[in-house]
Amino acid sequence: MAEKLKEAVLYEPIHGKRVHCFLCNWHCRISEGKRGLCNVRQNIDGKLYSLNYYKLCAANSDPIEKKPLYHFQPGSKAFSIAAQGCNFRCNFCQNWHISQIVNNEGEIGGQNIEPSRLVDSAIKDECKSMAYTYTEPTIFMELASDCARLAKQKGLMNVFVSNGYMTREAIDFAKDWMDGINVDLKSFSEQYYKKLCKAKLKPVLETIDYIANHTNIWMELTTLVVPGDNDSEAELRQIAEFIFNTCGPDMPWHISRFYPQFHHTNAEPTPVSTLQLAYDIAKQAGLRYVYIGNLRTRKAENTYCPKCEHLLIEREGYYIAKNRVISGSCPDCGEKIAGFQLS
Repeated sequence: MAEKLKEAVLYEPIHGKRVHCFLCNWHCRISEGKRGLCNVRQNIDGKLYSLNYYKLCAANSDPIEKKPLYHFQPGSKAFSIAAQGCNFRCNFCQNWHISQIVNNEGEIGGQNIEPSRLVDSAIKDECKSMAYTYTEPTIFMELASDCARLAKQKGLMNVFVSNGYMTREAIDFAKDWMDGINVDLKSFSEQYYKKLCKAKLKPVLETIDYIANHTNIWMELTTLVVPGDNDSEAELRQIAEFIFNTCGPDMPWHISRFYPQFHHTNAEPTPVSTLQLAYDIAKQAGLRYVYIGNLRTRKAENTYCPKCEHLLIEREGYYIAKNRVISGSCPDCGEKIAGFQLS
């Protein structure tokens, strides 16, 4: 029996049975029989197909805080799914065993599970949202969109955890059903993106700008601080000032500790002092909600009122110990707290 395939979204035919994929900012021009850079979209007889639609490789119920999304339905669970592949080649990828395993001629592993069954599983597990994560959800957009539309009909929210390389067309395609997103802003250096991710910085900055200023999608940002690569005071300040100037003071920024992974094993874990420096720089830049991730430090994982500075959401790892937010506001001074369904 022939393998089941799903026709791709966001592509157009060009001359000679070639196709132009404009799902992500690589804008691959793909010849007949070939795959795009992500290795999961193939031109077959002049049409582009998703090779991973029927190849689910992960499905778990996670705390929403694990994405990380701290200002989106705190304390809830997200039913998290993934399919193999990625449009980056990050040396330090923590999920490399599913994101980087596909080569040009390689098999794509996974199970065929219908979107309706995934949504039913989310409801059974008492999740409030579906999360498209672990790999890069842009490259399984067809599966994500079919799941997301069904999820919305059942009253669930939808969130992406993304490298931010999607095009404006992809954002516009998803914005009616995408409720939240965490975007990795990996560095403020083109050299870093080229060397460690085999990608470019500018499209990521444009994605962040577009989502923040032209959609209603709730967004949070994450930066993995890698010793010797993106941990200088100057670069951390550039990132913080970009976030403030582009997204405003209410954009949550997650500063994440690096641990050696995949091909990037020659660096030590990020010193706590560097993470604290980044936190202080962010606060000096005017950001109101700054968090340190991959490190158990109570103060830097909690949410405080930016006006009266009282503790509002107390976290223990990925779990909520206390949530004092009432109707989206601080119960002590009435300050509105930025977020999506905070209480």
